[in-house]
Amino acid sequence: MEAKALTMSLRARALQQDRVEVAPIAPGENVDDMWLRLQLQLQELTTEVRSYLSSLPDRASMSDDWLRTQAEAELNRLFRLPKVDATDSDKEFLRRAVIADILGFGPIQDLIDDPDISEVMVNGADRIYVERSGTISQSKRVFENDDHLRRVVDRMLRASGRRVDQASPMVDARLSNGSRLNVVLPPLSVDGPAITIRKFHSSGFTMDDLVKQSALSPEAASFLHNAVAGKLNVLVSGGTGTGKTTLLNLLSGFVGADERVVTIEDAVELTPHMHNVVRLETRPPNAEGRGEVLVRDLVRNALRMRPDRIIVGEVRGSETIDMLQAMNTGHEGSLSTVHANSPRDALRRVETMVMLGGTDLPLRAIREQVANSIDVLVHLVRDPLGRRFVSQITEVVGMEGDTISTSDLFSRSVYPAGIPRGLPELVSTGLQSSRLGARHVALT
Repeated sequence: MEAKALTMSLRARALQQDRVEVAPIAPGENVDDMWLRLQLQLQELTTEVRSYLSSLPDRASMSDDWLRTQAEAELNRLFRLPKVDATDSDKEFLRRAVIADILGFGPIQDLIDDPDISEVMVNGADRIYVERSGTISQSKRVFENDDHLRRVVDRMLRASGRRVDQASPMVDARLSNGSRLNVVLPPLSVDGPAITIRKFHSSGFTMDDLVKQSALSPEAASFLHNAVAGKLNVLVSGGTGTGKTTLLNLLSGFVGADERVVTIEDAVELTPHMHNVVRLETRPPNAEGRGEVLVRDLVRNALRMRPDRIIVGEVRGSETIDMLQAMNTGHEGSLSTVHANSPRDALRRVETMVMLGGTDLPLRAIREQVANSIDVLVHLVRDPLGRRFVSQITEVVGMEGDTISTSDLFSRSVYPAGIPRGLPELVSTGLQSSRLGARHVALT
């Protein structure tokens, strides 16, 4: 084995030296236009390189780095043939595109790598959309056909250990870069396989960045810091794509470094900084329909793991009652998110999910449990210009009769007149947090 590895290493070095240095893509040229112009040439080169790699002995045992070296060497050979009539910039583009198609995610690889793109959406083989700065646009690139798209899907799921097929045509997973992946196959997706990739850029992103973007005010950021450090239970609400997971990640940064934290998610997205942290992830059923592990199972098990706090990526079902009970029975300072259109709607959703979970409790008892468990709601919105920001910070005061009473601590006014693109300021309403004050007194 050592001799074989040495031979492969020497061969790799020789092939590395055979690489052709080419000029970068010409500035100002649209990559999508290049994709359309060179599409046929790209398909031909990909077919030839794929055929060459298939002819290699022990291909299945070779690493991706070795296959990349072999593929680039074969491309160098093909580029020297008279039939390949391409400029240096075209060759560089073709080189990257062929490698991406064979070892990466095909036509969407560089879209995933682009830091300016926050979401990639594939609606069948011939429609690819991207979101930049909150605005969705259609890309001109396409997959060859549905089979080509399915190969890319299989490659995406290979590292996650999850599967998608006719028996299980929907799957949630994560890519190696932490992006969230959702796949739906036909016949559920009528126009071909549908892929949604949501990218996260929380690495290096801080609460100060939110303040600079006017997504949060300095006073509100200070309050959230004190609320999390003071072990208030915080629920982040908002619609799809408003930045709930990003804010949850930032809030977890205020948790004490020495606290023991258990995180629970459908697909791991959180990156907590604490050293004493256990990250749990749900598991779908296997091919026989057995072995499924739900969020509720993980929440119940987390209570036996001696956590100081529990962070649930999102509550959306029967696990809600378990999460509320954990918040109210010695696990103060827990965090979670929920889909909702307002803080009041978030509380209603929590009530509804508890009832749908099969809990045989009267509505007033459920509301009392909610009022005693959740301390603060942070609501996020995304405006028509694609900007994401905190619109309200609301405290749960308690019960008034049969209704949960709340008070807004921070809110935004209407859009300023004459400044249509300016964000209204997030300002304090003048009310003080009774729960933060009570928790501070109890701690001291």
